[in-house]
Amino acid sequence: MNTLTFTTDLEASSDTVFAWHARPGAFQRLVPPWAPVRLESFEGVREGDRAVLRIGPGPLALRWVAEHHDVIEGEQFCDRQVQGPFSHWDHTHRFEPLDDRGCRLVDTIEYAPPAGGLGDAVAPYLLEPELHRQFAYRHRVTRRDLALHRHYTSDAPSRTIAVSGTSGLVGSQLVPFLTTGGHTVKPLVRSRPVGDDEILWDPQSGTVETEKLEGVDAVIHLAAESVFGLWTAAKKQRIYDSRAAGTRLLAEALADLEDPPEAFISASAIGYYGDHGTEVVTEESEPNEAGFLTEVCQAWEAATKPAAAAGIRTVQARIGVVLSPAGGALRLMLPAFWLGLGGRVGAPDQYFPWVTIDDVIGGLYHMLWTDDLDGPVNLTAPHPARMADYARTLGDVLNRPAPLHIPASLLRSLAGEVAEEMALKSARVVPQKLQESSYEFGYGALEEGLRHVLGRGTET
Repeated sequence: MNTLTFTTDLEASSDTVFAWHARPGAFQRLVPPWAPVRLESFEGVREGDRAVLRIGPGPLALRWVAEHHDVIEGEQFCDRQVQGPFSHWDHTHRFEPLDDRGCRLVDTIEYAPPAGGLGDAVAPYLLEPELHRQFAYRHRVTRRDLALHRHYTSDAPSRTIAVSGTSGLVGSQLVPFLTTGGHTVKPLVRSRPVGDDEILWDPQSGTVETEKLEGVDAVIHLAAESVFGLWTAAKKQRIYDSRAAGTRLLAEALADLEDPPEAFISASAIGYYGDHGTEVVTEESEPNEAGFLTEVCQAWEAATKPAAAAGIRTVQARIGVVLSPAGGALRLMLPAFWLGLGGRVGAPDQYFPWVTIDDVIGGLYHMLWTDDLDGPVNLTAPHPARMADYARTLGDVLNRPAPLHIPASLLRSLAGEVAEEMALKSARVVPQKLQESSYEFGYGALEEGLRHVLGRGTET
């Protein structure tokens, strides 16, 4: 039998940390974004409760069923594999009180790998390094999430928050972050609701279940057609309509409520600014040129006006390039960089306004609780990187060379408007309003952020 132990000290009581793990969403927050793990069901962490997972890529995924046992409220819970790939797996989560310093989180795993002697031989070289990566990530997320909830809501009641785009890259992490903080989330869905908490919001039919929006404390609107893919005329229309028409429908519904939310936070994007070269871009900067994404973002933000006119505090979160291997630009870049075929695109001094998925979540939460924030707010890291530096840093983090340079002319000839709009515009965007309102970034430096989301050499 093999045993691994991972520990970290947290500035939260053992009861608080136990409760965080027991709430819906904790598992989703703890799954590293690079890991091919999908949760099918999760009953909780009470004695006998089970979690059913799928582990592995696509059709090759294996079913893993874990059952909780030896649960001591506020102190520990354990889960053992009752079906899955290991010969044996038992994971103990302990929360040990520390004098005036919160508690110590201790994860202990007893396992026997599959394939007998062969599994024992390769485990120290393949399995155990991956487990160290995953638990270092889990402990970083636990510490950061608890710190955010403690900072913003330690003396405040939990809130009821309606969220659209809950299955997207950001929404799929924002919802579990909110629920582990004790908040109630009501998903805005575009098909027939299947749960009491779901709210129908269908831009195609112009339908909103306004009665279910009455009394919610805030709305975070993230839903929009993905900008990735071939830009056919139909695709571009969906990109535009999903943002402009969908947002206006929701904003008008909120404006008509008898008991409207205190805050309406609507996603936007740094595409609003267009190409600004090496000029520093703040929320006061104007769009520098006409272009499809600039026009989309302008219409997107204008569509929030009915809510603002009704007195609802309205924020347009201009989100940068979100770094996560689970989706978006980084996921598209990784295969080439892993093969040693990565490199910069366009001019070496072209700016890349990045932000980690964790700081998108943290930044949106900050907007939710910061009453004097309204209007456009840049949601980007404080230090945008030049494209050449980004490519070099990503190569270093992956321990791969990144020697290539794809000229702008070649990219334009291959991808046309998509390349021009999404890969070749430079925007040195800085989060002026976030910094002035005292938001503390979890990952403000590029290398630190990449190492975190990729699990490459970052300690807890």
